[in-house]
Amino acid sequence: MAVAKSPAAVAPKRPVLSVSARKIKDNTADWHNLMMKWETLNNNGFTIANKIVNLKIGTQFKDNKLEIECDNIASDCGKLSPDYNEELEMFCAELLGTLENMAKIQLKMEKLCSATKGICDLETYHYENGDCLTPLFHTWPTTYFYEVSFKLTEMYKKELRLKQTIVQEIAHTADQDLMMVYLSSWLYQPYIENSNKLLLESMLLETGHRQV
Repeated sequence: MAVAKSPAAVAPKRPVLSVSARKIKDNTADWHNLMMKWETLNNNGFTIANKIVNLKIGTQFKDNKLEIECDNIASDCGKLSPDYNEELEMFCAELLGTLENMAKIQLKMEKLCSATKGICDLETYHYENGDCLTPLFHTWPTTYFYEVSFKLTEMYKKELRLKQTIVQEIAHTADQDLMMVYLSSWLYQPYIENSNKLLLESMLLETGHRQV
C-alpha cells in the first residue's frame, strides 16, 4: 500500500531571503549595473575628449602656419573660423552631457550606500535588543556590505570631481602636455582603485549572483 509522504519528507525549498537580505542582494545587482554603465560613459567621454584635444592641436598648428604666412598683413588672419568654434562647442556640450550622466550614476551610488547603512543600523538595533546577529548570506557580517559600498562610493565621488575639473579646463588650455594629462587622467581614472572590481565580485559571490 502506498504511503503518502509527510510534509517533513518533502525536499526542503530554498530558504526565503529576509527583507534585509533581499535588499542587500538587489543593491549588489544595482552596483554591478551602475559600474558597467559608468565604464561605458567613461569610454564615450574619452572619445569625445580626444576629439576636443585633436581639434585644438590641429588648430594650433594651422594658427602657427598662418602667423608665418601672413605676418603683419590683415588682422583677420589670426581669427578662428566659425566652423572651429561650432565644432568645439558641440564636442564640449557632448562631454558635459556625459559628465552629467556620470554624476547621476554617482548619486545613485550614494543612495545605495545610504540604504546599506540603514540596513546595518537596523541590524545593530535588533542585536542590541538581544537578537542573534547572523550573516544574511554566507560569511559576511552586514556591516561589511556597508564598508565595501562606502569604499566604492568614495572612489567614484573623487573620480567625478576630477572629471568635473577636466571638463572645465580641457577646452581652455593651450598647453598640449596638459591636454595629454587630462586625456590620460580621464581614461585611466586614478581615483578608482584596481580593487573596485574585486570588491564588486566579492559582493556578487556573497549574495549568490555569482556561483563559486
